[in-house]
Amino acid sequence: MNSLTASLPSIPSLPDSAPRHVALERHRAVDLPYASFVREFVAQNRPVVVEGAMRGCPALAKWTPEFFKQRFGPKQVQVSYAEQMTFAAFIDAVLASREDAPGPYMYRLFIGPHLPELLPDLEPLNPYAFPRRMASPLMLRPWRRPDGYLKLLIGGIGGRFPVLHYDGENAHATITEIYGDKEFILYPPEDAACLYPKLEMPNHSSIADVRQADPVRFPLFAQATRYSTVLHPGDMVFVPSRWWHAARALSPSISICQNMYDASNWSGYVESLCPPASGLRALKRRAKKAYLTGLGHLLSTLEQRPRHADAPTTGLAARIGRLAPVTSAEAGDSGTWPVADWKVR
Repeated sequence: MNSLTASLPSIPSLPDSAPRHVALERHRAVDLPYASFVREFVAQNRPVVVEGAMRGCPALAKWTPEFFKQRFGPKQVQVSYAEQMTFAAFIDAVLASREDAPGPYMYRLFIGPHLPELLPDLEPLNPYAFPRRMASPLMLRPWRRPDGYLKLLIGGIGGRFPVLHYDGENAHATITEIYGDKEFILYPPEDAACLYPKLEMPNHSSIADVRQADPVRFPLFAQATRYSTVLHPGDMVFVPSRWWHAARALSPSISICQNMYDASNWSGYVESLCPPASGLRALKRRAKKAYLTGLGHLLSTLEQRPRHADAPTTGLAARIGRLAPVTSAEAGDSGTWPVADWKVR
């Protein structure tokens, strides 16, 4: 057992009669090296909050509701799947939001293709949110996203993501708070049956609001273990694959969301992209599965190559390293990203 493992508190087992509520584990970035974060949390599919994850990021001092209204006021933005508004009207609704009358919650704005001028505000990039294999040029094109499908999330008091869910395609997720405070709630994968997944969309819960779940309609919900925390500016929560989660703004709130793939969630990613099929479709899916399975083995091998802080940034070794980057420094900054070619999924 290494020193970090020894210092991490274990999650207590709760008797059946106790409230199933656990405070989410938190660590300061200065006390949690990135390699330890990957080993102890990402590889173990274990959630954690990293405090002070975005050191030196201009957005922390710059991004406010007023900033977005003044800079992008007349711009039409996609707030949700069904709703578009001007940024000015949206921000007015956010600032008017109340617990008893929550305003809209933005969750469909992808910064790269929609507002690329914001990318420099996020550098230096949060190292803990690095999307890992999504930054590899060997990934299939829809998932070749060194930004990790970076999304902007904005809501006012009481505003929340519309559904308790886990991210599709077995993805890990990170949510980093930029402005304001946000309550974050998670439930582990083994409690899925207590969360009543929808038949037509099994990564979405039928429970509309976990704070007001109907005990008659959802009797098993009381047996689910709830992990909760409050995110403050600079905090990042790591949400492992298949962990159910929901968020609620406690004040006007601005945050960003990214996805991540690596060896820990790769097999589930492959299975989600290659479900059983028949005929010609089956042949195509088998070919895709063979490619992704082989790619996973190759990336695992390349990721284990020794890295040196003073290694040259050019030459064969550097080119090989960029095939399987394990840090944002190896993947390049946002100025190298082909944002004009990116599509919204």
